[in-house]
Order: sequence, then C-alpha cells, then structure tokens
Amino acid sequence: MRAFVLAACAAVVSPALPAAAPTPSATLQQQLQALEARVAALEANDRRLREQADAANAAAKAAQDELAALKASTAAAVAAEPVPAASPAAVSGSSANAFNPAISVILNGSYSSHSKNPDDYVRAGFPVVGEGGPSPRGFSLGESELSLAANIDEKFYGQLTLSAESENGEDHLGVEEAFVDTTALPQGFNLRLGRFFSDIGYLNSHHTHTDNFFDRPLPYQAFLGSQYGDDGAQLRWLAPTDFYLEFGSEIFRGANFPSGGAEHSGAGVKTLFAHAGGDVGTENSWLAGVSMLKSSAKGADDGFSGDSTLYIADATWKWAPQGNFKDGGVTVRGEYFSDHRDGTWNPPVDDGTPLAWRGARRGAYLEGVYRFNRTWDLGYRVDKLWADRHGPFASDFDPYRNTLELSWHNSEFSLLRLQFSRDEPDANTTDNALTLQYQVSLGAHGAHKF
Repeated sequence: MRAFVLAACAAVVSPALPAAAPTPSATLQQQLQALEARVAALEANDRRLREQADAANAAAKAAQDELAALKASTAAAVAAEPVPAASPAAVSGSSANAFNPAISVILNGSYSSHSKNPDDYVRAGFPVVGEGGPSPRGFSLGESELSLAANIDEKFYGQLTLSAESENGEDHLGVEEAFVDTTALPQGFNLRLGRFFSDIGYLNSHHTHTDNFFDRPLPYQAFLGSQYGDDGAQLRWLAPTDFYLEFGSEIFRGANFPSGGAEHSGAGVKTLFAHAGGDVGTENSWLAGVSMLKSSAKGADDGFSGDSTLYIADATWKWAPQGNFKDGGVTVRGEYFSDHRDGTWNPPVDDGTPLAWRGARRGAYLEGVYRFNRTWDLGYRVDKLWADRHGPFASDFDPYRNTLELSWHNSEFSLLRLQFSRDEPDANTTDNALTLQYQVSLGAHGAHKF
C-alpha cells in the first residue's frame, strides 16, 4: 500500500518537474520522505487513540465489576446477620417502644407576691375548695409532673402521670393520671379506662403546664376545684366528616369535687360532651364545644349533698400567618359555666343544722394571647363569677379578676412568665398579685392539644 502511494505520487510529481532542474531525483526523494513521515505520524496517532479508548473501556468495566461485587457482599452480610428473638409483646403488637416508654418530666416553680394574705382569702358566694384559691406567698415548687407513656401492643396505649407539689410546707406525691386507651376499635370509637381528666369544657383535659396563664380561670377554680379528674371510663366517637366532630360520654367514681362520697355504688358522676372544629382558609382555625357534668354527692368538699348539674360552653379561635402558630399569631378563647344545685349544705361544725341549697350560679372568662414570634407572647384575661342570691352562700357581690401575662420562651422546652392579676373576691377586698413563674420540660415532649 505504501509503495503504491509513493509510486503514484512519483508519477504525478515527475511531469510537473521543471526541465531545467539540475537534480530532479533528489527533490522527488525528499518529497516522498516527507509524505512517508506524515503517514507514519497519522498511523501512530491512530494507534494512540485506540489504546486510550481501550484503556477507558477497561476502567469502566472494572468499576462496574467492583460495584456489583460490593452490592453482593452487602446483601450477603445482611442475610447472614442473626435476627433477635421477638418478645411476646413484639409478636402481638407493632409498637416500636413496647418496652421503652416515653418519659417526660415537667418542673414548675414560682415566686408570688400578694397584697392580701392568701391564707385569709374568702370568695363571696363560692367556698374555696381544692386548688381553687390563690397561690401561696413567696417561693413555691408548684405542681411538677413525671409522665410515662407507651403503646402496649397493637390494641392498647397506656400512660401514667405522677404529680409532686408542696402544700403548707409538706411535699405530696400522687397519681394524677393512670389510664389505658384502645387504639384499634372500629368506626372511630375509642375507649379509655383508669384515672384521667374529664373532657368536659376546653381547659379541663389539658395539663396545667400547657395553659397560657399561671393559674386557672375563676370558673374552673370555683366549680371544679381548678380541674376535675377521677377514676372511671370514657367512650368517644370521632365522626367521619371533613371537619373535626367528636361526641363522648364518661362515668366516674364521684369521689372528687365537685362530687363527693362516691354515690350510686361508686359511679356518682356522668358526663356528656361534644366538640367540633375546623379551618377557615389557611390562617384561621376554630374549636367549639358543649358539655354537661351531672353528679350525686354526699358530703362534698364544699359541704354539699344532693344532685348538681354543671353546663359548659367553650369556643376557641386562632389566627396565625401562613397557619404556623409557632412563628406568631393570636388566640382568643372563652368558656361559660352554669351550675345548678338541688340538695342541702352541711355546716363544718358537728351540731350545725343542714340548710337547703337550691339555685344556680354562673361563671365565665375570656382571654386573648398575642404571640409576637417564637420567643415572646403577651396575654390578657378577664374572669367573673355570678353568685346565687339565695341559699347558704348567697351574695350580692359577684367576684371578678383581671390578669396580664408576659411570657418568654427560650424553646418549646422552657419558659419564664411574669404575671400580674387584680382580684376582687368580695366587696371589701382587693388582692394585687405579682408572680414570676419558671417551667422546663425534660425528656419526651408530645405535641400539645389544639
């Protein structure tokens, strides 16, 4: 091939040579050598390109083989790993924390200054019972909680909450809640058994550390001793609707205020409640409810024996930019109470004559909280009670109170709150109270209710 190319080039070049060239053979030889050199260079370059392509293909194939080998070894290692024997609870249930309950500790303390001695506190028309009075002067541990909760198996969930508080210099540890919930009942039903806070109203089922204020509103203090909880059973039904709609009923022992004596063979309290809620656009949401607590008491903490019925209506509205309340927003909430008594009042002295107690008392509160951002919120609350004009606690004066609070949240696990309240429990008394509260949460911290 090369010889043919050289011969052809010589045939072309030879006629073109000038006749007068002194050395035609030498010039032709040089041109042939130059052409041969160029052909050799092209062949060498072609070989180099082929070698590089072969090397790249070999490297790619080696990488693919190495990746395939790594996948195969990993799969073999996973397949060869021994599987631990499943416990009976793990076999019957799907809970990941069946033997690892979530533990939460709430530490709550305060310092309060009162213009009137809390030990001499008297509220016109409403005897002070349970935790229904003002906080003590000075430093106080308040109520701290230890809570353990976990799924038991695929059908049950359990929770235990212990409360620790100091009263009159003595420490008290008690069982606040201890209940079991079902998790697999059909058609939206749920059953709760044990000791728990009733779902009547709005605030009653909430633990106090989730409140927007240091203390509970006056109606809760007067009619429920701050919060009603007891031993019993609860059945709830969540309707299959686009908005939130729930109905429920409870039956309790009736050993705690506003009941007492565990009448009707230890089933002295019955409740009914209904709650509904939903969203309006992306920035507004609402929740409303009606409730009834009917009890039969014998020697309750306020001295009442007989039948009573408490009606509650509640409503909450929330607004938040883009629907994210953590970054700011407004909450407005109110509840209205109506308490009806039909029985007798037994004086605390042994020789006292029982007096008829028939009538109705009322109470309400309205609060608004503006959250500037994730750190600060400011709230105002007004609460009022309307006394009965007849009966053993008849009064022409209706107690009321105004409260202002400012809270600093370092995170969702800690806060400092400064609160000022002006309480007028009777016609001749005004109690100005300033409270600094601290609160921290340790361990698991579940989402708060609406």
